[in-house]
Amino acid sequence: MTRRKVVAVGAGAVAAAGLGGSVFAANAFAGEKTDTSSGAEDCYKLTSETVEGPYYIDADKIRRDVTEDREGIPLLLAVKVIDSETCRPIRNAAVDIWHCDAVGVYSGYEDQGNGDGGGPAPTGAPTDAPTGTPTDAPTGTPTGPPPGGGHQEPTDDERYLRGTWRTDRHGQVTFRTVFPGWYRGRCVHIHTKVHVDGEWTDAGYEGGHACHTGQFFFDEESVLASAELEPYVSNAAERTTLDEDTIYDGSGTQGGLLRLRYDKKDIAKGVRATITVGVDPETSNNG
Repeated sequence: MTRRKVVAVGAGAVAAAGLGGSVFAANAFAGEKTDTSSGAEDCYKLTSETVEGPYYIDADKIRRDVTEDREGIPLLLAVKVIDSETCRPIRNAAVDIWHCDAVGVYSGYEDQGNGDGGGPAPTGAPTDAPTGTPTDAPTGTPTGPPPGGGHQEPTDDERYLRGTWRTDRHGQVTFRTVFPGWYRGRCVHIHTKVHVDGEWTDAGYEGGHACHTGQFFFDEESVLASAELEPYVSNAAERTTLDEDTIYDGSGTQGGLLRLRYDKKDIAKGVRATITVGVDPETSNNG
C-alpha cells in the first residue's frame, strides 16, 4: 500500500517547546535521558503485530509534540526501531503514534465518545429478535475488512494526540504526549506504525510501506496511579486490565509493554516511557 502524503506543520510547531514545570528537560527531544536500552538485549524477535484499530488516520501531522490542548500526565515516549535480523537501527523511518485522551476519546472521532460511541451497554433481550434458522445464509468469500482491522473515516477535523516523526541515525524517535486513558473493552495503550522506504520532502513523508503495525502497553501499577488523578478519575468507562486485554499477547517488551520511569509518590510530575521495536523492513504489516 502506498502511504498518502503527510502534511508537515510549520517550523514553529515542529520545534520542541520548553516543558515548563514538568520533570522533562527542555532538550529532551535531543535524546538526552531518553535512550532505550542498548547492547545485546536490544536484539530480539519481531515485535508483535496487532490490529490497526478503527481510529487510524493516514495523513497526520509531522511533529513530536502531539499534546495540543489535552490535559493529563505528561508522557515522554522514546521509541528505538531496529532491524530484528541484523539488530541495526533503522534511520529515516516514519513512526506514527495515536491514542485516546484521558477520558477515552480519539481525535477525529469525537462523536464516537469513549472509544465505542460512549453510550451505555445495552441491557435486556431485544423484543423483536428473529427466530428460526435463516434461509438466506450468505455464501462465498466474505468481503470488507477483517474483524478488528480497517479503519473508519474521520468524523471531525481534530487531530490531538496524533503525530509522525522521523527516526534519527540511532533509530530513535521521541514524542511528547500525555498518559492515555481507557475505554470499554480495552486496556490503556498507544497505537503505532513504522513506515520505511518512503521519501522525506519539504512537504512531509511520501510513499513507502508500513513494516510494522503495533500497540504499546502500560503496566497495571502505573495505570492505577494515573486513575486517581484528574482528568482520569472522571473517566467512568469500565476499565479492562492488561491481563484481560484481548490484544496484548502477554510477552512483555516483545508484545509492546513499555518500560516506565516516574516518581512512584507523584506520577503527576510525568512519565518517561521507552521501548525498542524490532521490525522486518522487507515485509508489509498494515494491521
